[in-house]
Amino acid sequence: MTEREQAVSENLGLVRACAARFSGRGAEYDDLYQAGCVGLIKAVDGFDPARGFCFSTYAVPLILGEMRRLFRDGGSMRVSRTIRERATKIGRERERLIEVLHREPTVSELAQAIGEGIEETAQAMGASLPTLSLTRSGEDEAGEIDLPVDGPEEKVTDRLALMQVLGELSGQDRALIVLRYLKSQTQQKTAEQLGMTQVQVSRREREILKKMRLRLTG
Repeated sequence: MTEREQAVSENLGLVRACAARFSGRGAEYDDLYQAGCVGLIKAVDGFDPARGFCFSTYAVPLILGEMRRLFRDGGSMRVSRTIRERATKIGRERERLIEVLHREPTVSELAQAIGEGIEETAQAMGASLPTLSLTRSGEDEAGEIDLPVDGPEEKVTDRLALMQVLGELSGQDRALIVLRYLKSQTQQKTAEQLGMTQVQVSRREREILKKMRLRLTG
């Protein structure tokens, strides 16, 4: 995996966080995700660490900018035949890898399985994601569902703060949190991947979360 692909893969959470806040506001989630991936790739290509900015601070405005452009254009992004075919292929490989690995495959594993880059795979996955409608359409479920949500700026601010704290952790501590909370691995699976015992993971996880909580709340 190239450094560019790794940077995209490691920061897809920013795209998901931004897309989730705009979904249900006139654009479908998969369109928002695709637009966000475009912004993320632009951020990876244009980021200069010498300027002293955290990557997430630089990337989020570009991701949001691509999503807002989608709203300004007044329509959904067109999904090309190539992307649709790639999404179908990813679906087949995902099912196969789940059988082999006994877990959800990562984006990089799917990319390797279909012989494509991380960004192309992420884009195709976005195109195939189901959309959650906030409007009930069943005969016995009429009307709309009103959900109280924070503004996108508030959510992005929280996400940026979390990413900043994650970036301050040591490599193993960061990997532990990513495996447990971003990849939803059990403590036992996390222990196996990090060369630790389940008890060690449990103890260290509590210490890291306490440290992160203090850092986030001041």
